[in-house]
Amino acid sequence: MEVEKTSIEGLLVIRVNKFEDERGLFYESFNYRDFLNNTIGSYQYTGRFDFYQDNISISHKNVIRGLHFQKEPHAQGKLVQVLNGLALDVAVDLREGSPTFGQHETVMLSGGDNKLFWIPTGFAHGFKSLADNTHFHYKCTNYYNKESEGGIRYDDSDLGIDWGKEKPIVSEKDLLLPKLRDIYPLDDKVKKE
Repeated sequence: MEVEKTSIEGLLVIRVNKFEDERGLFYESFNYRDFLNNTIGSYQYTGRFDFYQDNISISHKNVIRGLHFQKEPHAQGKLVQVLNGLALDVAVDLREGSPTFGQHETVMLSGGDNKLFWIPTGFAHGFKSLADNTHFHYKCTNYYNKESEGGIRYDDSDLGIDWGKEKPIVSEKDLLLPKLRDIYPLDDKVKKE
């Protein structure tokens, strides 16, 4: 397992060992002991760690889902991967007092690339499917709770996320999400990447 830190503290790109031969491909996508020792142990993580729920979404090309989060006490950390297809994955820092508040990190994930993205609590999360039949899998550190649901518009100009030039397919619900400044007061700390 290789762990790569990103420009935002706490967000980690994880590459698990894969084994390929004439039969195909095998990799262990999650191992509690290795994750605890090699990933969470690589920085000071104070949030919930045990996983309670797994989700899978299947999306057409150019679908954007997000940017979603859950408020405390139901906040979720997410370990995400693409099982089939290709996706641009995005995490936005919403941790109060964080020096990178309002900034985002993007990671390209594809089926079979043995790459996972760890997004701890305190982040909004979303992705854009870049291929038809993209299977997106995420493990969550808390159960979904409708009353704790929150989100930010994917195209919020304060975030400056480059989703590409293709016209996205976005749910009506996600199009009604507020902008970051409608939820949190913004100051000069929010920098566009």
